[in-house]
Amino acid sequence: MADLPRIGVHFFRLSEALQPYFTALYLTVVEAGDELVTDWLHPEWATMRFTEGPPPVASIGPGEMVPQWPFVAGGPTSMATHFSVGTSRVWGLGLQPAGWAKFIDTPADALANITVDGSTHPAFAPFAGILPIVLEAGASDAEKAAMIDAHLLRQADRPAVREAEIAACQELLRDPAIGEVSVLQDRLGMSAKSLERFCCRYFGFTPKLLLRRQRFNRSLAQYLLDPALKWIDALDAQYHDQAQFVREFRAFMGMTPSEYAALPHPILDPIIRQRMADAGALADKDGASDLPTIARYRRA
Repeated sequence: MADLPRIGVHFFRLSEALQPYFTALYLTVVEAGDELVTDWLHPEWATMRFTEGPPPVASIGPGEMVPQWPFVAGGPTSMATHFSVGTSRVWGLGLQPAGWAKFIDTPADALANITVDGSTHPAFAPFAGILPIVLEAGASDAEKAAMIDAHLLRQADRPAVREAEIAACQELLRDPAIGEVSVLQDRLGMSAKSLERFCCRYFGFTPKLLLRRQRFNRSLAQYLLDPALKWIDALDAQYHDQAQFVREFRAFMGMTPSEYAALPHPILDPIIRQRMADAGALADKDGASDLPTIARYRRA
């Protein structure tokens, strides 16, 4: 048992028609004996996870970790997700803002920083059929991935909602040169109030918080993707100094950078390693859209 836990990660390519709406479909296989494996996830877009085996326990932000559900779903986050999982197989499906607009009628800010039982919550009804696929006995992982893809394609005839504006806003948020809300307003041609309503509805947070979250995640991604870097070398250019970054790190992750670096990351590290190994074969033309959320924040 000394070689436990063992963590395996497998990514599956979604059909091209689905790629504007989802970040990635992946399977995390955890072998931990009778123990629990603990990690912290960074702020990210909406996610859904379907578990074969005991569901995880988790907390978004400070507070006690509580039991989750076999199909756990949540909106976008602006705080770390602290979670523990035992021996299980967890299928993850990330939902981009355009996907939220297409598939979910509930405003994103109404479900930001919370998790719900996706099998019963009406907002996630289009995805409730995925859990039976995951639990189907006798199907291989590749077959399950294909069935999930087919299920999503059957849902994809829903009308697109403000898709071009959402894509434009997301691209601007990814631009490391943009750090001011006024620039978003000018580029998108929206008033301050319209932009705030738009961002809260489809992205989950105000434009100011989204820009802060983006520069933080760019810095964290740079650090995680290059183990040789020190924090000072990974800082996004939008930060005035290291002290500002430390304050932001504490606000988003609930700890300091040094405290985070000292923690083991048995789940996140294998996900990033595997996705980087697969990137040459699976990345699309901009090399980003099929990456897990944290890897998508870094831009050359």
